[in-house]
Amino acid sequence: MSAPDTNVEKQTKRHRPSLVGIGAVLAFAALLFAGYMLILADRGITPQGAETQIDGRTGQTVAAD
Repeated sequence: MSAPDTNVEKQTKRHRPSLVGIGAVLAFAALLFAGYMLILADRGITPQGAETQIDGRTGQTVAAD
């Protein structure tokens, strides 16, 4: 059952700081995630090691630079 005398405007005022805080934390988490993805992309998937490498996506031989 819901409360019979719910003042939606008053509840909106009371919850605004919490909702702003949750939004700020979500934005910060999205920023950290985007930064993490950029770092991973920057490191790349350049083959290192043996003269002959196999591309894991296609299975073809890749010449080492």
